[in-house]
Amino acid sequence: MTMRSFGRLWLILAALIVGYGVPADAHTRSESHSTWLVDGNSVHLTFSVADIEARRLTPDGRPPNAPQLIAYLLPKLGASAEGQPCSIAGKPRPVAAATGFRRVEFLYDCPSAADIVLRDAAFFDLVPTHVNMAQIQTAKGDFVEDVLTSESQTIAMRKAQGGEIAGAGFLTFVKMGLMHIFTGLDHMSFLLGLVLISRRFKDLVFVISGFTLGHSLTLALAVTGIIRPHAEFIDALVALTIALIGIENLAVQVHRPRAFAIATAVCLFAMAALKLLGIGLLPFALLFGAGLFASNYLLVAGHVRDAGRLRLVVTLIFGLIHGFGFAADLLNEAIPPAKLAELLVGFNLGVELGQLTVVTVLVGAVIALRRMKLTLPRPIVVDVCAAGLVMEGVYWFVSRSFSFA
Repeated sequence: MTMRSFGRLWLILAALIVGYGVPADAHTRSESHSTWLVDGNSVHLTFSVADIEARRLTPDGRPPNAPQLIAYLLPKLGASAEGQPCSIAGKPRPVAAATGFRRVEFLYDCPSAADIVLRDAAFFDLVPTHVNMAQIQTAKGDFVEDVLTSESQTIAMRKAQGGEIAGAGFLTFVKMGLMHIFTGLDHMSFLLGLVLISRRFKDLVFVISGFTLGHSLTLALAVTGIIRPHAEFIDALVALTIALIGIENLAVQVHRPRAFAIATAVCLFAMAALKLLGIGLLPFALLFGAGLFASNYLLVAGHVRDAGRLRLVVTLIFGLIHGFGFAADLLNEAIPPAKLAELLVGFNLGVELGQLTVVTVLVGAVIALRRMKLTLPRPIVVDVCAAGLVMEGVYWFVSRSFSFA
């Protein structure tokens, strides 16, 4: 090993140590899920929670049985109409759920169909930072997603039926897209990785184009309701894309794509094996497939002399994942059908303006520093930044995969 390689490894190690201090973003959380169907004065609720969360209800840390879970949830879930509580209709019952999750169904009869308010206070007493990802649908087809927290434990049905967003204009949708980029540390981190891996402006055009095509497609699919992905899966995969773009930067710099590919595959396959033992939230097939994709991608990227066109395809795949993440902001609002096209175009334009701004600022800063002769050698900058991205992405990925509180 040359002195230059040895020094580079020390820089990577230092960056990894510093990376441990990166806090988890809002995506790293204790969470549950609820689906509410409101038909007149009838409310049907399906509440879903991971075993790792349900274990908080028992003193021995084992998942509770169905009666224990129902006994806890019954007084904490419900609805009201015109200020009067809705009565429980029949007995709550457990229903089939994905491996590692528990689901319970509740049915409520309300005294009126007017001014219905949904309530969820479950798990906030155990984990103050807990969130519930709620999906609300009406018999007319109105659909909205919302996030319940310890400070906001109710949802007024007028939000799902009406249109807080109905009076918004095109510029409002553009602003929403801009803010999603500027306030999303994970998306900005991914953009930094794209800038690092692009040695030429042509390469940067390829990767940005692929990313744009990918997220535009899935943004439209999610908002129009054609595909409804699991939010926790998307959060984890977004973090994985950050880690992979950092790993690719390091693999290309040190010319060791095979070692990085094997290490990445082993880690993901190990997580898949843990899932077979009932540990973790992500499905086995998803983790195993991610291991195959990541290892092959790193091997190919490390041996292709001009990888620009390859990264167009790969960042298109990464963009598909981030598109579902972008959709999260829109799914928190009721979207009137008449506003759908305007909203999609405006929000997507805002996202594009935001990411172009981030990329322009990063590239402009590099050019300015070069002219002032204040830059470090590119290999050092790439090594340190990429190592930080790997650490950040891995931390978020593991946190979101195992739902650390």
